[in-house]
Amino acid sequence: MIGHEVAPTRAFVIHPDMRRDDTRHAPGYALAEAVSLAQALPGLEVVGNEVVRLATPQPKTLFGSGKVEELKQMFSEAETELVLIDGRVTPVQQRNLEKAWKVKILDRTGLILEIFSDRARTREGVLQVEMAALAYQRTRLVRAWTHLERQRGGLGFVGGPGETQIEADRRAIDEQLVRLRRQLDQVVKTRELHRAARAKVPFPIVALVGYTNAGKSTLFNHLTGADVLAKDMLFATLDPTMRRVKLDSGAEIILSDTVGFISNLPTQLVAAFRATLEEVLEADLVLHVRDISHPESEEQKQDVEDILADLGLPEDIPVLEVWNKIDLLPEEEAPNLIQRAIREEQVLPISAITGQGLPELLDEITRTLDSERHAETVTLEWSDGKRRAWAFKEGIVQAERQTENGIELDLLWTARQAAKFRDL
Repeated sequence: MIGHEVAPTRAFVIHPDMRRDDTRHAPGYALAEAVSLAQALPGLEVVGNEVVRLATPQPKTLFGSGKVEELKQMFSEAETELVLIDGRVTPVQQRNLEKAWKVKILDRTGLILEIFSDRARTREGVLQVEMAALAYQRTRLVRAWTHLERQRGGLGFVGGPGETQIEADRRAIDEQLVRLRRQLDQVVKTRELHRAARAKVPFPIVALVGYTNAGKSTLFNHLTGADVLAKDMLFATLDPTMRRVKLDSGAEIILSDTVGFISNLPTQLVAAFRATLEEVLEADLVLHVRDISHPESEEQKQDVEDILADLGLPEDIPVLEVWNKIDLLPEEEAPNLIQRAIREEQVLPISAITGQGLPELLDEITRTLDSERHAETVTLEWSDGKRRAWAFKEGIVQAERQTENGIELDLLWTARQAAKFRDL
């Protein structure tokens, strides 16, 4: 310890390679992602990492007895305090491995929950993380360790007050879940009021989605001039952020930045953050931001599309693929890939860092939103000045005629604008 600083917890990351046919990601890249997850959590120092081949998972210890002893020696030499296993570990396996290795163990779900707990800022985000953590914790008793407690908050999986066990049985956890649900219901009601107020704002919503660390927040900052946390770090953004952007055409949009997606996202968090991702389901246009320089960009794309399908993204919402980080491509690859993107429909190559391709992206956003418009004629009563003023302010009026029954307007608008018009 130096001064009042607490020494970081020495963590070792292992990725069990199951060698299954349905495994989408190569073991080396999966391990690199797991290491990045560990590095995203304050108070951890990654002192080693390893891909461990696992032909047949053992019910009691996950790994075979020989591998357990081999890993024990490795952890001892690295003075490991915490082992992060990039996969699912049952409560029985966790207890037995902790006893054998004399270290704390955290699986992928526990680690991601810890990161979400550290990053959540809004009241809703905090409540959702707490509920997801309790649902996970309900199946296991986890000893609390002291290493990170004075450095940061957390869920108790990594840090906690003393060497005591969590003194919460299933009934206590269930009671806490009921209390949290009540609080969350109140927060969601407030959020729905805010959404209803936003719905009266006539601008189309454009939502950024993508694999974590694809560069969504950097793009968001570049387009809006905002100062959203944008780091080369997994899950740098958790809570949704929205800003107004004026396009060159004069039209205005609402740009929404969202939480990054990831493979094998814990089911508890998919459910818990569904409300957070509702902004995507209500968007007029979705921008799928991809890190095109990543070796597994195609696999990451599939992960994002799987989650969007699970969320129930309506088929009528247009999606543009944004191939980000073209500035990181090898010089010999960049021209061919950019030409390929240009040839494909609804694909835009950009660099959110250098600004390359952003004018073309904004033009395509304008064209796509315009193509969603349809023509309609409506008749307003003479006294309905509110709707008439709104329509002119929106710039959707193509012609106006006075008739015996009132004012006739020829409108060119989106389905969202039509719904807002009728709600006025």
